[in-house]
Amino acid sequence: VVLAAIMGPIVVATLVGLVVLWPGKSSLVGSQPFGAEGTGMETATITSTSVADCEGAARPLGGYSDDSLLDDAVCARITSGDGEGLVQPVHVPAEFRDSANVGDGLRVMYTPSALASGTPYVFVDYQRQVPVLALSIVYLVLVVAVAGRRGALSVLGLILATCVLMFFMIPALLDLAPPMWVALVGAGAMMLLAVYTAHGISVRTTTALLGTVVGVVIMVVLSLWGANEESALTLASLVPGLSLRALLTCGMVVAGLGVLNDVTITQASSVWELHAANPSLGRARLFTGGMRIGRDHIASTVYTLAFAYAGTAAHRSRCKRDDALG
Repeated sequence: VVLAAIMGPIVVATLVGLVVLWPGKSSLVGSQPFGAEGTGMETATITSTSVADCEGAARPLGGYSDDSLLDDAVCARITSGDGEGLVQPVHVPAEFRDSANVGDGLRVMYTPSALASGTPYVFVDYQRQVPVLALSIVYLVLVVAVAGRRGALSVLGLILATCVLMFFMIPALLDLAPPMWVALVGAGAMMLLAVYTAHGISVRTTTALLGTVVGVVIMVVLSLWGANEESALTLASLVPGLSLRALLTCGMVVAGLGVLNDVTITQASSVWELHAANPSLGRARLFTGGMRIGRDHIASTVYTLAFAYAGTAAHRSRCKRDDALG
């Protein structure tokens, strides 16, 4: 009864917040093109890692006036767009050059005005649709095989939470809605959908969810101190009026939701199992036992977040180095 009295208003407030903050048809979503005007995304397949093998196969009219991009180019057959079927040099940045192999599918940027640079095709990414789809199917099969119905419901909860992120939080931020309320309402909706879908509506689940809500509120308050990330500055220049604090707030909340929910769910389950194993345990003994387990949860969470941050920082450092070298 007490939990229902607490969670009831939270659920109602979340629903009201979704209605009030819903961005509707935000014209900003998808308004920024991936490439400059006149460019296009095409596909290609590497036929040789040596650009010499495609010299003369399909040279642009007038030849090359600047071969600067050919130093790190591969030979590839264009499989879409105006150049479909032609064998052309494709510039591949040095950091991706060593991993390029014959037969690899590429996503390339086609820039007709860059003919004089040696090649109008520049590497953007490898074609990953097939391997990513295969990994997703294997992941889903393993989750269902190991966790059964609960695993399938967890995946469904993840999909629903992702929909909240994609169709509410991001558009609402681009619509310049108050970041603190977007973060609170969006995180609340994500957790309500994901947790109750995966674990069902019960006293144990509600207890864990309430702990998650408290953690989210603390994260929002801490994250409102500000931001100065270069990527945030770039986004702010593309969307006039977009608050850097809004980006940091929602980014921190979404990044911490998974770990926070993991701690609260497993902690609640641990206490319930302690009580089930020995129903005669008093409240004080149950509390101290739960706290001992909780200390291990907190300790593991600290280095989990630290390792995740270190990995992200290392990746960003490499990107900045590559940008500087470029």
